[in-house]
Amino acid sequence: MNKELLRQVIYEQKAQNVDLGIERYIDPTLLECPEVVVITGVRRCGKSVLLHQIQKRREEKDYYLNFDDERLISFTVEDFQMLNEVFMEDFGLQKTYYLDEIQNIQGWERFISRLYGQGCKVFVTGSNANLLSRELATFLTGRHVTVELYPFSFLEFLKLEQFEFKHEYFYTTEGKARLSSQMRKYLKIGGFPQYIRWGSTNYLSSLYNDILYKDVVVRNRINNEKQLKEMMYYLASNATHRYTYNSVAKVVGIKTSDTIKSYLGFIEDTYLVYQLGKFDYSVGAQMKSPKKIYFIDNAIINKIGFNATDNLGSLLENIVCVELLRQGKEIYYHADTQECDFIVREGNQIVQSFQVTVSLNDPRTREREMKGALSAMDAYKLKEGYIITLEEYEEVTIDDGRCIHVLPVWKWLLEKH
Repeated sequence: MNKELLRQVIYEQKAQNVDLGIERYIDPTLLECPEVVVITGVRRCGKSVLLHQIQKRREEKDYYLNFDDERLISFTVEDFQMLNEVFMEDFGLQKTYYLDEIQNIQGWERFISRLYGQGCKVFVTGSNANLLSRELATFLTGRHVTVELYPFSFLEFLKLEQFEFKHEYFYTTEGKARLSSQMRKYLKIGGFPQYIRWGSTNYLSSLYNDILYKDVVVRNRINNEKQLKEMMYYLASNATHRYTYNSVAKVVGIKTSDTIKSYLGFIEDTYLVYQLGKFDYSVGAQMKSPKKIYFIDNAIINKIGFNATDNLGSLLENIVCVELLRQGKEIYYHADTQECDFIVREGNQIVQSFQVTVSLNDPRTREREMKGALSAMDAYKLKEGYIITLEEYEEVTIDDGRCIHVLPVWKWLLEKH
């Protein structure tokens, strides 16, 4: 790596005018703790912006470099010493480092470990779960904390739309109507900040292709890109539905289910999808059961999937799944003679259940969804359960005193705020 080119990249990145946008939440204790802070998440969900927001909040001199720059393609682990020299020569001795998309450099964790040992405060970002976890476990066990960032929540979406949320909107006809209207928009366009702003399908195409090609095909040396794309098309078209590796292999025309399992593992490492397992007290039974597929954002489902009919139910269920993950919940689906979309595990106990449906107005739908909710409540001895809908409120009290709370999705997403 040429030292003067490295210096040029540092200065040009420093001179960029970064739009800090909507403030993202991060636990304030992490800003001053000694551990390395690792911010992870799907591409373009706002990790770099959050890094700059942290810089502004801490208000101290520091070093910054974004490794997702084509001019740094020849940068190797040996060049970290040169990087440190340039930082110190030009900006003096500082104790805080902000290193964006550092996963691109093989062996980066050794440099971070050295900085930590020297008492430096380090913030890094990355968008590959497997690489980050493997490398952090090797050199930074017990010396780092991970923050997983998601595309915008519904509240953040409202802020970007310059919609001033007021708690009293929960109780007025006009307020409910306005929130419902915004919710329908959020269900369709999702939470990628730049896509909300500009609405360009080219932006989504670029994002999806970058993830698929750079983070999956190239990184994992996949030879048959066409089959990978066909698999993703099929899964996006069947988002929130059950599947097995064998069933997907047959549809896509891949000989072995192990290939599908590997492909999905690579995709999951990019944070693009989440595979939801069926809960069972037997780990072996869990592993053998069909899974359900969810996507990090509804915009991706709408972009790459095929939906001959209205897919509002799948989009609603996907939103609920992502929000539960955003809250740090350990989730599964429940299935015996009935199915419940999500159950939440804490330790050895199931503590919550969530059923998701657009509406309960149709009697057959109501019967099915109520049976699913009660099935989970019975199985795990829960005193209450939730049914998340598009717009409906209801409190359903069972004869034995248990309760099912029926809530509109926008209220469920916003009430904690």
